[in-house]
Amino acid sequence: MGSRQISFVIAENPPKRLDKALSRDVPEEATLSRTRLTRLLAAGSIQVNGAVVSDPKARVAEGDQVEITVEEADESHIGPEDIPLDVVFEDDDLIVVNKPAGMVVHPAPGSPSGTLVNALLHHCGDNLSGVGGIKRPGIVHRIDKETSGLLVVAKSDAAHQGLAGQFEKHTVERYYRAICYGVPASTDPRLRGVRGANFEPGNILKLTTHLARHKTDRQRQAVLFQGGRHAVTRVRVVESFGTPAAAALVECWLETGRTHQIRVHMAHAGHGLVGDPTYGGKRKLSPKALSPDAIAALTGFPRQALHAAVLGFDHPVTGDALRFEAPLPADMQGVLDALT
Repeated sequence: MGSRQISFVIAENPPKRLDKALSRDVPEEATLSRTRLTRLLAAGSIQVNGAVVSDPKARVAEGDQVEITVEEADESHIGPEDIPLDVVFEDDDLIVVNKPAGMVVHPAPGSPSGTLVNALLHHCGDNLSGVGGIKRPGIVHRIDKETSGLLVVAKSDAAHQGLAGQFEKHTVERYYRAICYGVPASTDPRLRGVRGANFEPGNILKLTTHLARHKTDRQRQAVLFQGGRHAVTRVRVVESFGTPAAAALVECWLETGRTHQIRVHMAHAGHGLVGDPTYGGKRKLSPKALSPDAIAALTGFPRQALHAAVLGFDHPVTGDALRFEAPLPADMQGVLDALT
């Protein structure tokens, strides 16, 4: 692994803490985020006036000479694979893809190949983000294997830093379409009794809880109200199906982005997603409410009926406002066709 040196001088009226001064004065072209600078401090990779400093609270003064050693990215051990990609947008800094259901985003022990990253390595060639010390496509967010829809991936380090900052600040627009059991409505007294659930104007369900890994099942997330990480999901009914209503097409949008967030929150509200093997649960559907074809389509759907339909963000390099939409995939549209 090679390295590069970044040298600069602390400007006038610096913050009292070294980490804040570094974040303010590090050259923009270095593309080092505050988080990365903190890690470099801890690793002993930053010198002030020739001496290694690792304390982020260390004092700093105008005119201090700073030198940062940044390890260059190694080649990834992940191999490129010629897998077709549905590319929605691409330029020198980023690529937006419409991921199919069934594709894992990043290789893992159970999925060493056939992933989005393998496909991106083939598609992008050498134009890859090296953030984090490994030359790889800049994955800044993920969606579950069996969830379809839009992802943005960084091709440059500058884009990686800029996108990661927007996700961290929750300014990225993300709307999902899902098919759930039942209809989340403000007129439902049961739903009004669910802790963490309340309705906003326009019959919009807001779910506010904490989420953490389940104590006994490490593959699941669990709703908490103490501990864990804050999570907020909003839900709007687009269309309901059945008489009485037995299922609904809903639009969900995220204020936070936690693992399995929509799936866990919808199950917590009593409206688990159709086909969700982890949180959806089995439902007995009334033949009085739905046709046999509709019941078969719902009960036979093989994955969680969840699609990342809208993705909006500011281009991390040009500053342009970007917004992309992906239509429902054929399998989810087929369920809706059977319901109508």
